[in-house]
Amino acid sequence: MLFALSGLWGGSFFFVAIAVDELPPITTASLRIGLAALAMNLLLRAIKISIPAVPALWRDFLIMGLLNLTIPFALIAWGQTRIDSGLASIFNATTPFSTTVVAHFLTRDERMTRNRLAGVTVAFAGVVLIIGIDALDGLGSAFSGELAVLAATWSYAFAAIFGRRFSSPRFRAMGVSPLIASTGQLTGATALIVPFALAVEHPWTLPLPGWETGAAVAGMSLLSTALASMVYFRILASAGAANSMLVTLLMPITAMLLGITVLGERLDPRYFVGVALLAAGLAIVDGRVMSARPRGLRSGANRERNS
Repeated sequence: MLFALSGLWGGSFFFVAIAVDELPPITTASLRIGLAALAMNLLLRAIKISIPAVPALWRDFLIMGLLNLTIPFALIAWGQTRIDSGLASIFNATTPFSTTVVAHFLTRDERMTRNRLAGVTVAFAGVVLIIGIDALDGLGSAFSGELAVLAATWSYAFAAIFGRRFSSPRFRAMGVSPLIASTGQLTGATALIVPFALAVEHPWTLPLPGWETGAAVAGMSLLSTALASMVYFRILASAGAANSMLVTLLMPITAMLLGITVLGERLDPRYFVGVALLAAGLAIVDGRVMSARPRGLRSGANRERNS
């Protein structure tokens, strides 16, 4: 599911880069969220599922929509008007750092460990190698855009912690599935961002965008937002907040594979090193590889003593 989500979210940088050429950033984000919310609500109606009319639940949907969609999507779209998608994806890959820090202070079961911090650091080094060191050439030249994307990662981190409640027994008792949770947060985010876009950017005064922009908006709405949101909540329920944000480290892998298979790009030697570092980092974060060795050593020592 992490690889699937990395492909869905990874494509959003490509779609946003196309859309912001003709559309202002808040309008781009509102179209992305609003069309995804429309699609999800139509899906619920088609399969005859309704969202519980519980005020506290809708309050949580609004908060989740604000933290996980409205703030980060607007910041990333605005940031990508100032920095390119490669640099934006590198900054976005710092999300596991942000989530690890936030989870350490706000949860009891996802504390920061040396393995987790070391694994995230190693994996991030792999991400930088895969995307390319040259993507860092413009570092610092558009500080406001870089700061916007970094701020988005912290919003994602708080959203991941807050979103854990949707898999709690209380919410499960109300029938809040990943499908309902994703539809609810998208609906809440739409209610927040669309009025803001209308007030600030007056999108009705803009010229009609071309078909490429329309296709990019459809892609980012239906694939990178609606479908991705369902996968995200399923991962969040099964793997926790910090692990769910590891997807941002995997996103460059999908971008690399698309470049090779679709665009005919060649395999640079750095890709192999980057993928190896990324795999090693994720294995360290997972912990099972690291914990298996000490158990084997201990059992070997015990056998020696027994003999």
